[in-house]
Amino acid sequence: MKSKTTNKPISEVKRYWHLIDLEGQTLGRVATAIAKILVGKDKPNFSYNQDWGDYVVAINSDKIRVTGKKLRDKIYYRHSGYAGNLKEIPLKVLMEKDSRKVIYAAVYGMVAKNKLRKARMRRLKIFKNTEHKYRDKIKGLFPKQD
Repeated sequence: MKSKTTNKPISEVKRYWHLIDLEGQTLGRVATAIAKILVGKDKPNFSYNQDWGDYVVAINSDKIRVTGKKLRDKIYYRHSGYAGNLKEIPLKVLMEKDSRKVIYAAVYGMVAKNKLRKARMRRLKIFKNTEHKYRDKIKGLFPKQD
């Protein structure tokens, strides 16, 4: 007997809120964990063509760490589209300027490059310290908040 694949309607999606404390965590490892939650790979009804992911609130982005010489050697590039307008900024400078952009860029690169990417990334909320406005939504989930 053939097994039948069923696609559930997107209206049945129940999205949970996850709190991730970035303090002392390694950038790449925590970015993969966040991407997995945003995509919904941890759910039993996961499908590549549907968006079943949850919300992620990441706190303490200023306290994330990187290994090796990345702080000095890793460079982020951006281009305006005009000739000769390639801008580059080292990781250390970007961390001092806005550490949330570093987390966002790492997760953005790990989420599938398709139509669902923008919607998934909208569910990622990153904060520099422990203060955030989603405390009431995270209540009852682990790690527990006071």
